Amino acid sequence: MIYYQTIKDLSNALQSGSLMPSGLMAAFIKRTKETEPALHSFICYDEADAMKQAEAADLRWKSGKNLSPYDGIPIGIKDIISVRNQPMTCGSRMLENYISPYDATVITKLRAAGMVIWGRLNMDEFAMGSSTETSAFGTTQNPWNLEYVPGGSSGGSAAAVAAGQACVALGTDTGGSIRQPAAFCGIVGLKPTYGRVSRYGVTAFASSLDQVGPIGRSVEDVAAVLSIIGGRDSHDSTSVDVPVEDYVHASTREKPWRVGILSEFMEGDGLDGDVSAAIQRVVQFYESQGCPIQPVSLPKVNAGLAAYYIIATAEAFSNLARFDGIRYGHRSKAATDVASVYAKSRAEGFGEEVKRRIILGAFVLSGGFHDAYYTRAQKVRSLIRSEYMRALDDVDIILSPATPTAAFHETEKCEDPLSMYLSDVYTVTVNMAGLPAISIPCGFDRNHMPIGAQLIGRPFGEGDLLAAAQFYEKYHDFHRQHPPL
Repeated sequence: MIYYQTIKDLSNALQSGSLMPSGLMAAFIKRTKETEPALHSFICYDEADAMKQAEAADLRWKSGKNLSPYDGIPIGIKDIISVRNQPMTCGSRMLENYISPYDATVITKLRAAGMVIWGRLNMDEFAMGSSTETSAFGTTQNPWNLEYVPGGSSGGSAAAVAAGQACVALGTDTGGSIRQPAAFCGIVGLKPTYGRVSRYGVTAFASSLDQVGPIGRSVEDVAAVLSIIGGRDSHDSTSVDVPVEDYVHASTREKPWRVGILSEFMEGDGLDGDVSAAIQRVVQFYESQGCPIQPVSLPKVNAGLAAYYIIATAEAFSNLARFDGIRYGHRSKAATDVASVYAKSRAEGFGEEVKRRIILGAFVLSGGFHDAYYTRAQKVRSLIRSEYMRALDDVDIILSPATPTAAFHETEKCEDPLSMYLSDVYTVTVNMAGLPAISIPCGFDRNHMPIGAQLIGRPFGEGDLLAAAQFYEKYHDFHRQHPPL
């Protein structure tokens, strides 16, 4: 099935002339139309525009002037990333009618490589959620079982790739929003080092934590996309001028990696037995291949979730202040003066989870509480990063579960925000430390729902991280298994 092939397979077919971009795009459109009523991975897509892009790629391949080996390959886009003349709702009624006037830097780079920008993928509202149930435009289902969630906030991106609606997609990761849905949907998700990829044109949730990254069917797929979108950007002062490797080539490196097993995540409460067993099998694999294994203890990660939700909500409170019903976005028809425009527009435009986080952020930044909560959380953040960096002096990668459990039932955690937040307990500290991490499929639970293993690497060490992940993938076929959709 063409829509389950990897970027490498599709690129080889394009280079041989056995496949043209327009035929490839037509196959993805057909697949999307067949599966979208059940999945709801997309908020919207423009079939005609996608075919126009693909047909332009046809001409480039026919004339021998293709822009890259990936010219004409479709990539889905999370609906928080700006694409010129396309809607960008961020999964919110607040931006229901907003059309982006410009391309995000990552989109500019994808276009320069000839990739086809395909659709607007569903997400938790303003990336605040872990199940894609907070979207104002409906819930996305998990392709492995439609009664389960796909994870979040990049749930539409993960579901689309897992279901063959796109061969690769972009997501964003503030506290696990690429890795957690990738784990839930049985695919690969990479959160790059903070500053590795430009955030220009990406609507901010928590600016010191957000990072754009790829979701794909294989490690090589995400490596290919990272090679395209990585690098310094003058539009984003937080992007870092560190050379971008050929990550596809880097991912083929093999060596006996020193693997650290994160004790706090393997021994803590809440870890499902099936997930624990799957991660132990990953450990046994690396050990069988001659990789030195050692326990790694990071005591401060136990405070990570609490510190994360203080920092993230504080930054969300600040970033979302711009959505006021005056300059752009939803404006209440019931407003009668300036104050009511602001109050009513935000009350009507934002969903319950976004309001909850705005209120929490306002509280922790308010007079008398700033030092008690926000300043203390930032100190905890510094301690967590220091612990990770010390550990990574002794090991090459750190291994842990990506999530405490496999995917959970739809609506199971909607009325219990704390339980929902705990689904990110293994991922948030990586964002706080600014490190790269990847989720790779490593098994299934008792309900045949996918399980993901998380590998964590050194800052800007994506090459080694991808190589260690691909080494595992080379000897396992979990990434080649597809949902019975």
